[in-house]
Amino acid sequence: MSDDSLPSPAGTRTAAVIPAAGRGVRLGPGAPKALRTLGGTPMLIHAVRALAASRAVSLVVVVAPPDGAAEVRSLLDAHALPERTDFLVVPGGETRQESVRLGLDALPPGHDIVLVHDAARPLVPVDTVDAVIEAVREGAPAVVPALPLADTVKEVEPATTPGTPEPVLATPDRARLRAVQTPQGFDRETLLKAHSTITEDVTDDAGMVEKLGQRVVVVPGHEEAFKVTRPLDLVLAEAVLARRRLNDGF
Repeated sequence: MSDDSLPSPAGTRTAAVIPAAGRGVRLGPGAPKALRTLGGTPMLIHAVRALAASRAVSLVVVVAPPDGAAEVRSLLDAHALPERTDFLVVPGGETRQESVRLGLDALPPGHDIVLVHDAARPLVPVDTVDAVIEAVREGAPAVVPALPLADTVKEVEPATTPGTPEPVLATPDRARLRAVQTPQGFDRETLLKAHSTITEDVTDDAGMVEKLGQRVVVVPGHEEAFKVTRPLDLVLAEAVLARRRLNDGF
């Protein structure tokens, strides 16, 4: 944890919602993705610690699988977490969108900034968390960390049969594209309005705010905030964690 992370000024409190109800089918059979271990510790615990590492975050709400809230509470109790941060576990829904909404419903009054973070991004640095919070404090209703794309991107006509060739429709200008990460940060009222107004499925919460016509801004993301989705991602995450432990001496 960094002692230099962003403090919480008087009158401004930040809460983080971590939806962790997904099964993670692309990682194969077994425990839900958020409960897979990384360096011997569940990814969810890494993600919770990453958000709580920011001194601005006073509450972390973990949205558990619908039938797994007790298990997740036991998991949090079994691992060392910052004492200055409050933690809450609530059961989630059938979709990510529903789970985030249930997490928002559980927030007590007084938290004006809300972060939404993927449990499958266990290694996000505290500097990235703080940069998102600072941008919301400065007046942006929605903030996303993002990285420029290294690869050329093609827009295609999706194949009706998986694995068959797909016709290319266009090559977007890569300079105008970003790969979006989390935590995404929001003015609380803006995010609540988005979840009460937007009913169609979206891939992230910032997309819901966009549909409201509200401004969404991007701040620099970090290469270590990648999403652990496939087995190779887990190998990379283990390597990053091993390097951190070697550098930090723990």
